[in-house]
Amino acid sequence: MSKEASKIRPLQDRLIVKRIDSTEKTASGRLYIPDSAQEKPQQGKVIAVGKGKVAEDGTVRPLDVKVGDTIIFGKYSGQEIKIDDTELLIMKEDDVYGVVEA
Repeated sequence: MSKEASKIRPLQDRLIVKRIDSTEKTASGRLYIPDSAQEKPQQGKVIAVGKGKVAEDGTVRPLDVKVGDTIIFGKYSGQEIKIDDTELLIMKEDDVYGVVEA
């Protein structure tokens, strides 16, 4: 568990994600893209997960994602938070489109 994740514990079906840095060059590798023009990446690494979604009957369904997974999520998914100068996202499992397989 990273030091950022040790300071916050997500509840139920929420997870904490650190965005994977985007590239600063164009595809040809010749031009650098300024920070103001870069889009935020839509991939991230899961650094903490909650215990799972609580069903109406009180049972807990564990999450499909786990700490260390690289995930793909929507452009406007999650809530941005900042812990120790590190930008993180806290989002529900429903916001995750898929897990990148190694």
